[in-house]
Amino acid sequence: MLAKYFSEPIDRAALSLIGVLSAAIAVVGVGHYTCQDNNQCIFANRPRVQDFSWDGAHLGAKDRAFIITFDRPMDQREVEKNLVITPALPGKISWAGRRMAYTLENPIPYGTDYDLQITDVREQYAGEHHGQMMAPFTSSFRSRDRAFAYIGTQGIEQGRIIFYNLTKQRKTILTPPGLTVVDFKFYEGGKAILFAAAESQLGFEGLRQLQLYQVPVVESDNPQELPKPTLVLDNQEFQNNQFDVSEDGKSIVVQRVNRQNPADFDLWMLKNQQKPERLKVQGGDFQIAPDNQSLAVARGEGIGILPLQPEAKPLDFLPKFGQLLTFSSDGSAAALVNFNTEDAQKRFQRTLFFVNTLGVQKELVDTDGSIVSCEFGRNNQTLYCLLTKLLPGDEYIEQPYFVQINVNSGEVFPMLKLQDYRDTQMSLSPDGLALLFDQVIIDPETPANSRLNTDTGEAIADSQLWLLIPPLRPELGQQAELKALSLMGFRPLWAP
Repeated sequence: MLAKYFSEPIDRAALSLIGVLSAAIAVVGVGHYTCQDNNQCIFANRPRVQDFSWDGAHLGAKDRAFIITFDRPMDQREVEKNLVITPALPGKISWAGRRMAYTLENPIPYGTDYDLQITDVREQYAGEHHGQMMAPFTSSFRSRDRAFAYIGTQGIEQGRIIFYNLTKQRKTILTPPGLTVVDFKFYEGGKAILFAAAESQLGFEGLRQLQLYQVPVVESDNPQELPKPTLVLDNQEFQNNQFDVSEDGKSIVVQRVNRQNPADFDLWMLKNQQKPERLKVQGGDFQIAPDNQSLAVARGEGIGILPLQPEAKPLDFLPKFGQLLTFSSDGSAAALVNFNTEDAQKRFQRTLFFVNTLGVQKELVDTDGSIVSCEFGRNNQTLYCLLTKLLPGDEYIEQPYFVQINVNSGEVFPMLKLQDYRDTQMSLSPDGLALLFDQVIIDPETPANSRLNTDTGEAIADSQLWLLIPPLRPELGQQAELKALSLMGFRPLWAP
């Protein structure tokens, strides 16, 4: 009888198709029981992590949050309880549907490998029933290597930019021997360096013949593999002095003087590597703000904040400050110096102020010496400063010392006293955990027209680099740790 009903080819094909589909449905229905604890099984219908934004990433201090996306709503309390990062990275969790955001409390420490794991969590399920258990999820990511650059002082390194990977203990000379570098800055996220240099044989005269160059940061033991610097700004008609570069690398501001007319003194801007244009802004020291759109300039008795465009009108003016030391990373605060010219009782003192965009102007430190430099630490709640004080006696001698300042409480914690002050430069690591500084050695027997000179024209014979580890809890009596580096150079600067 069956043979009669299914004698036609179309009937046999339909029966075969029904059989195949029935088998497939059965396999899908029970196949997930054969899956092991992984997310790759084709039969798995358990919840899984759909995307992890830091999977395999190399991260810097500006990377402050990651996002985990699940393929369905999860039991949020279980996820928060069973999310483990090794080593620990304290942070705060927020949710938006199936997406979980984790925001770090502090910048990620550099030179470290991290593992992330989520286990023993279930999907969110309506009613009294328990949802499906998610298969364990694991991933890894890494922070950037600890690295910095400096200007060498010895042998073939003299006057050249040295890039040193502290994590890998590897040194690379980035600039050619025919150029003596005076100053440099990282830009493009640390992928390149902008530097001012002159031909080495010019000696001290080279300070009036500076040109701007850029060079990619490439680590290699083979000099033949290193790219050559490219010229960014020549010195044919104008003498190039101080310069700064925006954090996004799109804008460069240079202080320039007309060689034929020294009264023609102005700030110039190079935008997106185009021809330089005058800003028609006169003033002293300047810095590009973290927003990449504005410029702070010392103008007489005050600091002007101007848009980064020609002939712009000031956005703000801070009349009682004579020097801007640094901005906070988000641009919401700054450290400034008041020279107390209008206060007879403080006429011979300088005062460090904390100023923010909310109108707060908080006095932090008075000194009868100098306020050399300051940098904001983690979360902009701490200032690390290099100050000097006058020593008793007939001679004018300044003793430098480092301090750690709690911006909220105003407490000042001394970290280290130095014996001598000679153009000491400091740089705080992007994760806020280490300070680099140099100690320049001056040799009176060395001619002033040597390749390397201080800002005051003294010949540099050598310079030692040091690493200072600030205490995390100075209020508990913790002390700073000092390490001498086996590197001879000056103007150290951490890579972003």
